[in-house]
Amino acid sequence: MTELHIGLLAFGGVAVVGVLAYNKWQERKHRQVAEQMLRPSDEDVLLDGEEDAVEEEGEEEYAVLIQRDENGEIIRAPQLAQRKEPVFEAEADPAPAARQEPVFNFDDEPAPAAEPVYAAEAPRTAAKATPQSALDFDAEPALAVKPAAPAFAATQAQGALSIDPIAMPLREAAPAVAARAPASEMPAPGEAEAPRTLMAPALPTFLLSPAADYIVALETVDFIPAGQFMQSQREALLRIGKRVTWVGLNEGSGEWEVMDENSPQEYRRLRIGVQLADRRGAISDAELSIFHTAMRQLAEEFMAVADLPTRKSALEDAYELDRFCADVDIQIGINVVAVGQLFPGTKIRALAEAAGMVLEADGAFVRRDDDGRVLYTLSHQSQQPFTAEAMKTPSCHGLTFLLDVPRVPNGDRVFNQMGDLARRFADSLHGVVVDDNRQPLTEALLEPIRKQVAQYQGAMAQRGLVAGGSLSLRLFA
Repeated sequence: MTELHIGLLAFGGVAVVGVLAYNKWQERKHRQVAEQMLRPSDEDVLLDGEEDAVEEEGEEEYAVLIQRDENGEIIRAPQLAQRKEPVFEAEADPAPAARQEPVFNFDDEPAPAAEPVYAAEAPRTAAKATPQSALDFDAEPALAVKPAAPAFAATQAQGALSIDPIAMPLREAAPAVAARAPASEMPAPGEAEAPRTLMAPALPTFLLSPAADYIVALETVDFIPAGQFMQSQREALLRIGKRVTWVGLNEGSGEWEVMDENSPQEYRRLRIGVQLADRRGAISDAELSIFHTAMRQLAEEFMAVADLPTRKSALEDAYELDRFCADVDIQIGINVVAVGQLFPGTKIRALAEAAGMVLEADGAFVRRDDDGRVLYTLSHQSQQPFTAEAMKTPSCHGLTFLLDVPRVPNGDRVFNQMGDLARRFADSLHGVVVDDNRQPLTEALLEPIRKQVAQYQGAMAQRGLVAGGSLSLRLFA
């Protein structure tokens, strides 16, 4: 064992002995204080006064003054002073004010809240005893509240005792009760603020976004199946020409999810949003009014607390969003046209499939990225859909490659890929690459278009709209 170990053991022993000694000293000190406080008093407060007590030397005189007759009955007794019961001496101040009962004021103008006056301002009463009738043990110690109608009028604590040197703790004055609002200004059922007993996680913007949706928050007491919620206002919501999204908080996973009408999943906290704009334009006032009314009725039906934003600001946001989307909603097409002879359908299909394109149900070849997002499409220039049967014979005069700028990520690079593929098609099919005016497109003419694509997508990014993102796919649908 080293000297360090020995030193630590010695120090620990001294510390333990010191703690025990300190505890013993504290115990002895508190025992003495308790004995002094609980020691029986030798004085009797009922016999302390000179007028109330019978002195010891007067006891003999008291016995002599008692005279009895022959039968032993008392015929004379001392005339003692009438005994006075001890009383508390009240101050000569006026009688305490009568308790002021709280009253309500139903005026339109709410009154200012009561201002508390703390102990430094409240007058202290002398330590002299107060009449028992004036004592109010329920009153707040050393705290006075100035009455302010129509708030509850709080009476000042009467006979508050001054305790020194330790001041009584002060409790914060209760806020004044605000005047009742007129019935016309009372919130409609279901429009109260949602309770915040449990903090809900943030709503992902790929589900609903305040930048593109009018979102209503609903919270019920009980868990209710998704289908019961969604079927309640089905007929009203079908009259709205914009997308309506139902999102519920899965209490098990703690995550927001899109609600399925056929799912048995139950929800208590919901977010329902209607899209403010799409390629057909902004939502109308009538449509937003229908949605607003439907959400109020939904809240009333399920006794839910709802938070409904104002419709006026939502309409302004919708019109402004629609104007911005119209400015960046660009689709760029590159055409490959035949020179003299028709393009064989079988060769078109072979070239498209070799480039990773797939013929889909709408009759167009589609090139997608690894996430399934459409990069560009290949269609018949005459808008006639491609079919597997029709492509067995030569029947095509021209092809169109189409790039939807707001719906494609990294649009400038995708545009370059599409341009290269169009030139390969033209070389293989013996065609020509032209624009919509059938003017030849050279590499020098394609470069300004590529820069324009990057410029539009940069403007979208500044507004928080990612080209090809989930929000952009909804807005430009």
